[in-house]
Amino acid sequence: MTLDHILNQPVIQVETCVLRPLRRSDMGLIEHYGGDPRVANMTTSIPHPYPPGAAEAFVTRAMSHDREEDIWAIDGLGGAELKGVMSLTKMDRDQSEVGYWTAPIFWNSGVASDALQALIDANPQGNKTMFASVFQDNLASARVLTHCGFEYLGDAESFSVARGATVPTFTYSRKL
Repeated sequence: MTLDHILNQPVIQVETCVLRPLRRSDMGLIEHYGGDPRVANMTTSIPHPYPPGAAEAFVTRAMSHDREEDIWAIDGLGGAELKGVMSLTKMDRDQSEVGYWTAPIFWNSGVASDALQALIDANPQGNKTMFASVFQDNLASARVLTHCGFEYLGDAESFSVARGATVPTFTYSRKL
């Protein structure tokens, strides 16, 4: 795949970070961080243990023309490597669902809030509303959402591949 496949996904830069389309060179850090149970256990889709080839499949899907979600690497400025991943999954009626994770070394650094606010401000899919949900035992991610203007909608449940169980969630929305 070439960069021509992801040209319709913008690079979003703010003072503290850059959101850019994934590239093949991200696979090593995605595998490293995704293989951390602290990351995997806070997502619905990352398995633990992280299987061989999963990072390659994820990056290939992210670079595909017929993808259903736009996926960005969260990078630091000045050549810093991947700090996490953020995505927008398209829904109907000009809505999307936001997903994100950051590497544990960057937790409580503000990078997730800065990246999410940059994505909201850029609104690359022209959304009227963004939704997000977090596991109820992930209060740090809930704070990221409320810090960026998301409002609590209610409780639900989602299946976590890493946990092998259905986990209670908080659901949020943000009108744009």
